[in-house]
Amino acid sequence: MKVLALGYDTAAADDPRFAEIRPAEAARAWELYQAGVIREIYFRADRANGVLVLEVADLDAARAAVDSLPLVTAGLIDFDLVPLRPYPGWARLFAQAEPGT
Repeated sequence: MKVLALGYDTAAADDPRFAEIRPAEAARAWELYQAGVIREIYFRADRANGVLVLEVADLDAARAAVDSLPLVTAGLIDFDLVPLRPYPGWARLFAQAEPGT
């Protein structure tokens, strides 16, 4: 299952722990990427928060993955998790009319 994880700060942006923990955060994100859990990773263009696309078994696995990030563990950030499913509309768009209709 694909899950969109939208990050947000839970502490002040000038909290000095951000700078201290960022190297461990990057290392853990790399581990999750190498494991195929994080499929894509971005920063939002409108603010400095992360956006992850996860490939996991279910929402519990997505929560476990983001909770393993050091900035989450430290209480500095968290993520809203949005489960995704494939778009089913293509069939309707390209369906051919039944003969005689």
